[in-house]
Amino acid sequence: MKSNIAIILLAICLTSCVSPKVYKELEGKYADLKKENKTLTQENQDLLDQKNSLENDLTVLASKYDDALARKNQLETDYAAIQSKYDNLKASYDALDANSSSAIAANTQKNRELLAQLEAKEQALAAENTRLEQLKKELESRSQRVADLERIIASKEAEMTALKNAISSALTDFEGKGLTVEQRNGKVYVSMENKLLFQSGSWAVGTQGRQAVKQLGSVLGDNPEISVLIEGHTDNAPYPPNGNIKDNWDLSTKRATAIVAILQENPNIKAENLTAAGRGEFAPITPNTTPEGKAKNRRIEVILTPKLDKITNLLNN
Repeated sequence: MKSNIAIILLAICLTSCVSPKVYKELEGKYADLKKENKTLTQENQDLLDQKNSLENDLTVLASKYDDALARKNQLETDYAAIQSKYDNLKASYDALDANSSSAIAANTQKNRELLAQLEAKEQALAAENTRLEQLKKELESRSQRVADLERIIASKEAEMTALKNAISSALTDFEGKGLTVEQRNGKVYVSMENKLLFQSGSWAVGTQGRQAVKQLGSVLGDNPEISVLIEGHTDNAPYPPNGNIKDNWDLSTKRATAIVAILQENPNIKAENLTAAGRGEFAPITPNTTPEGKAKNRRIEVILTPKLDKITNLLNN
């Protein structure tokens, strides 16, 4: 190709020496050769690209071949190791089969026994899982009951706190006159010393004491579901029997009943929620060794307890 082009170029240089006709022919051949050269150059580039692509494919295939060869060698090694283990096991089994038929029978029986034990354990495990599931449900149920119980108790405690505050507010005028209001153990305790309520040896309630009880009753009337226990207490000084009173038991009971009678004047207080009890000298709050101690023990205690129907029903269920 290069030589042909050189000839054409030489011919062109000599155009001044040739005729116009020859020059035209040479010029046409030159254009054809130039076009052919361009085509061949493009074909050559395409072949080079294909060659590079094939060389890349060859490199990838060579890498895959090497990986496959390595895996094949590893598999052959693993196969040989497994084959060796199999041969050893087979040889051991053959020897055992040939020399220890009785041992095989014993092992078979042992395997059956172990299988039976395993099945029994599986059944026991299934039963235990069932029992645990039942216990879990029961625990969840009891946890819910405890939560409900705590909620009810908290609600009752809040109610009793509100009741205690209402009573304290209603009886403010009697503070420092032998009257105290306390809240403990989920109950409200209203303690009134006898000097606020009664004359010595009497169960008739004085004017000031009646006012205090009526103001207490006004609060209880707004809380009709509260259980009210009125306890009469005396000191340990023996009460001389007379025609109306036998002893401290009798006096404490009559004083408790007198308080109940005043509370019953309030129509909003349910009579079935009232209980009168005489405790005599047997529940002192301080030793009866001083006049002050005896004065504190001579008292009426009004114990207010919330209705516990919801809690009882929850516990019974």
